[in-house]
Amino acid sequence: MSSEACCSGEKTLFFLVGAAIGAATALLLAPRSGAETRKLIAARAREGADAVATHSKTVADMASSYLDRGKEAIQHQKDHLAAAFEAGKQVYLEENDKA
Repeated sequence: MSSEACCSGEKTLFFLVGAAIGAATALLLAPRSGAETRKLIAARAREGADAVATHSKTVADMASSYLDRGKEAIQHQKDHLAAAFEAGKQVYLEENDKA
């Protein structure tokens, strides 16, 4: 994971925490009835849950992408190593036949 992705995730987390604190402060200081406040809190909670679900899906997709790229790189290296091994084996057999 790159440092940019790490910092971006931290910034998003700090933004969400700040937004939650701001929303809670606004709710506590707003002149609303209890029923209105509860409805507003429920709506904000749903919005927050949706935001977390969206963000976690994005992170999971990124992780899956990195995992797939890593598997491809490992397979490429294994193929490259196998080809080099076979070439070395062939050269050894040819030299052994000459001797």
